[in-house]
Amino acid sequence: MIRLAPLSEVPTNDEETHPSSSSSSWRNWLKTHFSLIFITKKSDLRILLSVLGCPLFPVSSNPKIPISQVSSSAEYIIEHFTAASGCRKIQGVVKNMYVSGKVSMAIVDASSPASTISQKGCFVLWQMVPNKWLIELVVAAHKVVAGSDGNVAWRHTPWLGSHAAKGTIRPLRRALQGLDPLAVAAVFSAAEYIGEKNILGIDSFVLKLSANHPDLTERSDNTAEMIKHVVFGYFSQRSGLLVYVEDSYLTRIQSPGSPPTYWETTMGTKVEDYRPVEGVMIAHSGCSSVIITRFGDNLKSGPAITRMEETYTIDDVAFNVPGLSIDSFIPPQGLIKGYPEENLDWRSPID
Repeated sequence: MIRLAPLSEVPTNDEETHPSSSSSSWRNWLKTHFSLIFITKKSDLRILLSVLGCPLFPVSSNPKIPISQVSSSAEYIIEHFTAASGCRKIQGVVKNMYVSGKVSMAIVDASSPASTISQKGCFVLWQMVPNKWLIELVVAAHKVVAGSDGNVAWRHTPWLGSHAAKGTIRPLRRALQGLDPLAVAAVFSAAEYIGEKNILGIDSFVLKLSANHPDLTERSDNTAEMIKHVVFGYFSQRSGLLVYVEDSYLTRIQSPGSPPTYWETTMGTKVEDYRPVEGVMIAHSGCSSVIITRFGDNLKSGPAITRMEETYTIDDVAFNVPGLSIDSFIPPQGLIKGYPEENLDWRSPID
């Protein structure tokens, strides 16, 4: 049984193949992550699917933050959100959830916006309490599948096969974009209130969550160090609903004998078009924008910046789908949670 390497949320190029040996894996890793300073049109689709397809949320569904750090303001904001979304109605009643929708993704050419080509697709998402989810995303005939059985999160792509995620089990970011109000309330219930801000013309309260040091360490290795992963939730002062999610992470990458390179990725998502589904307010559309910045002494021309965008719409939402069982969330055969150091052939700067 082959041990599978950690899940990668970083772009990959067209020449990348599933590793067959330790030496070829290492060469492919170096070629992938350092040649991406110059991203080509040929690799656009894989870059989009790697970054925008199915990223994980920065923190687990049950963030362990001392209650002393939770302000009364944060508690009020979450209470307002739960009341506005109506999610308390389904707490303990809904055991699973189904969502289907459409997406449109593009790498934005800042110098020539008119030449930007969008890739269209669709997705289906299933969730089951607790911590089980599965998403299938198809864009331009490329299919990406990711899931969690409550013990291990994983992703499968046509060009890399199946890979497991390092660190604690985290929810799918897409579900926290207004699709799962119960998860939003649970995650941000331990957040820090940092003030007010007008975002996209909406006066909002801002809550902040950060991945803790032990989790960042668990998601790092001796080649790629996860320095930070932080998320901000913007809740409308008027409606109480989540209207914007922004998270950023910084990774330090250094191969033997080479200077370090830093990758900073910031993703912001506008969440809108809330509609009632069985009395619960579910966001039915949104738009995400991503900026990836790579910098370091080895980039002589200065920082390299890549911009991406995604728009999405939700077609259908259903609760308590008959016939959905835990068997639907079984990971691909061969996935193993533990990764002995000597078997980590395929390194990734972003898990």
